[in-house]
Amino acid sequence: MKRLFALALVLLAACAEPPEEAPPALGAGPVVLFVGDSLTAGYGVEPEEAWPALVGKAWAERGLAWRARNAGVSGATTAGAVEAARWALTPEVKLVFVCIGGNDGLRGTPLDETGKNLNALLKELGHGGRKVVLAGMKIPPNYGRPYADGFEALFPAAARRSGALFMPFLLNGVAGDPRYNQPDGIHPNVEGHKLVAAAVLAFLDSKGLPK
Repeated sequence: MKRLFALALVLLAACAEPPEEAPPALGAGPVVLFVGDSLTAGYGVEPEEAWPALVGKAWAERGLAWRARNAGVSGATTAGAVEAARWALTPEVKLVFVCIGGNDGLRGTPLDETGKNLNALLKELGHGGRKVVLAGMKIPPNYGRPYADGFEALFPAAARRSGALFMPFLLNGVAGDPRYNQPDGIHPNVEGHKLVAAAVLAFLDSKGLPK
């Protein structure tokens, strides 16, 4: 378990610089921006296989004008999330889906620091009337159960405080299942991304989003 945890620290903390220009989103219409770390960026799979791309593909198949833009950055933490996302916050972004914090938890970042960063991030992303969705995150109890439980509780609390919609645990049904994860046991494989995309679509559909 310790070896796996050490591997997770290396993989999730591997930093990647955001591109200089916002990524293209095919077609015309409003944009849903997906903000996160390697779980969102699609570490280990092709860009078109990552769950944000699959969500966008599903919208296109439904004939919706909404476009998906993936602003996930491997190695991102809550501390740098605003800067990492700002380059992609163009005027056509009307909805932001946020899943970040895993690296904070794996590094043992103090809970109050992570919570403060989450609050600031959600406030910034909600400017201009943008709708914001926050997905929950969990970590193994390597730093003790109180830390793991406190970490998990940060996300619904931040959503309530900011008025963001809350989707419990992005990787529900995927995390810990070798059928849906790459050999590192942390990042979803192609089939795992399909399950995450289906869960995100179901959640957004339940909220009548995007609209």
